Formats: sequence, C-alpha cells, structure tokens
Amino acid sequence: MIAGGLIAFPITPMDASGRVDGEALQRLVRRLVEAEVDAVCVLGSTGSYPFLARDERRRAIEAAAAETSGRVPLWAGVGALRTDAAVLHAQDAAAAGAAMGLLAPMSYTPLTDEEVETHFAAVARDGGLPLCIYDNPASTHFAISDALVERLSRMTNVVALKSPSPPGPEAKDRVQALRSRTPEGFSVGFSGDATAAETMIAGGDAWYSVLGGLFPAPLVAFRRAVATGDLEGARRLDRALTPMWDLFRAFSGLRVIYAAADLTGLCQVDPPRPILPLAPAAQAKVAAVIEELGPVLNGAA
Repeated sequence: MIAGGLIAFPITPMDASGRVDGEALQRLVRRLVEAEVDAVCVLGSTGSYPFLARDERRRAIEAAAAETSGRVPLWAGVGALRTDAAVLHAQDAAAAGAAMGLLAPMSYTPLTDEEVETHFAAVARDGGLPLCIYDNPASTHFAISDALVERLSRMTNVVALKSPSPPGPEAKDRVQALRSRTPEGFSVGFSGDATAAETMIAGGDAWYSVLGGLFPAPLVAFRRAVATGDLEGARRLDRALTPMWDLFRAFSGLRVIYAAADLTGLCQVDPPRPILPLAPAAQAKVAAVIEELGPVLNGAA
C-alpha cells in the first residue's frame, strides 16, 4: 500500500518574512527518518503551507528531500485557493522529490461538491503526483462527504484519504463505512492525534500525526504494537499520552508543537503571523507535560 503506518508532520521553521530555514527543517526531518516513521509530510497544516509563497514551499520540499531520499517517502501539501496554483504546487513538489501530494479543498467562497470534484480532477490529471484527499473541515470550512470521498477515490492518481478521526467508540464503524465506499487498495487514514489511536486499532491504514512530527518515538512504538497484535500495549501508549492530548484540545496541536519545539531546543522559531506563540502560562503547562512524559516521548517507556 502506498500510504500506511505513521505519517509524520513536522513544522516548517521560517523567519518573520516567511523565508524557510532549510537547515532547521532538515534537523527535524532527520529525527523522523532515524525514528523510522513510514512517511514524512512537509507543508501540511502543521507545516503552515497556506502561509508560504510558492518558492518557499519548494525550498521546504527540497530541504526535506535531502534527508528522506531513498530512506523514507516524502509527501508534501499542495493545497491552494486556485486550481491552477494547486497544479503548480503539485508539479513543483514532484520535481523537488515528493512522492505524494496532500490536497485540501481550500476556499474563501464556500465550495460545492462539484467544484471540489473538478478541482481534484485537474490536480490529479496535471499535477504529476498521486494524491491524498485531505479532509480538514476545521481549517478549510469544507467537509468532504462520504459520497464525495467515494467519487474522488475512483479518480486516477487519487490513492489515499486523510480523514478526521471519530470518537473512539465510533472508530470501527467509521473505518468500515469508508472502506465500503472506496476501492480495494485505497488507503483510509486518520488525523486528530487525541482520538486517532482507536482508528488504527480498528484497521485504519495510516495515522497522520502532529505529535509524530516532533516526537515520533511513542507513535512508532504504537504502530509496531498494533502491527504485532499487542492492542493492549498500543492502548497503554495512547493513554500515557493523555496529558499531551489534553494540551492539543486546549491550545491546538499547532501551537503546542511550536511551543514544544522551542522548549526542547529542537527548533527555536515562532509560528507564522497572525498566529501568536502560546502565552507564558500555557507554555509552562507544555513544559510540565514534556517533563512528565519525557521517557514516553523519547521512547524509553
């Protein structure tokens, strides 16, 4: 399967003008490669793709490709408000070394299903990359219905889905519902770290992880536990991360991960404006959780 396991999403270090710090991004990606994630996706929502100009997006992909080449598949977000821009981003990503494009239906004017279908068809046809459908209604304000997923999944070059994970008790039914509508071999994966664990236990193909983009060790261990049938061990790892999931719910994964990168010294950079760094009190909570979960986050527990 082209898209399975742990797909890790690093932040994109950049300065206040939006210029990408390629060396800092490479340090983050190198950690993911060494941890043996199944794929690295730059320029996802955690990678702040809407805030970056076209040339900076390509710089980010080229920097990441230098670390992943021949070792871990590299994905890249290719979303844009305009269809022609999304096609160009996909072509740039392919030329820079990406193996998969992550496409969200970005919009200012609310889109119809027909418009999103036409958008995907153009990027799938002309972009030069296989595509993963990125259903992220919290950010795009467009929810991709199951009926639309079914139509998109049958397009040439559309091979995977990144779907919001449901509450744990609904995971099995949700995985089965999506599988019933998509072709054999189509990858059904889930995002939303706080609830994604049960979707993997229920047979989901991929976990699209924000935490995994900075602290991959516990999620790689989780993936291996599921693969070997150690479901209680997998759930134990997920429960151990509850304090982090609580932070994600309270402050958003993006803000928490930027704070965590800074607090650990892995990457000292602020999120792109107008997003502000967490206030000192919130940063103190993040620091306390990192200290509490140190052995888990570093793969020692």
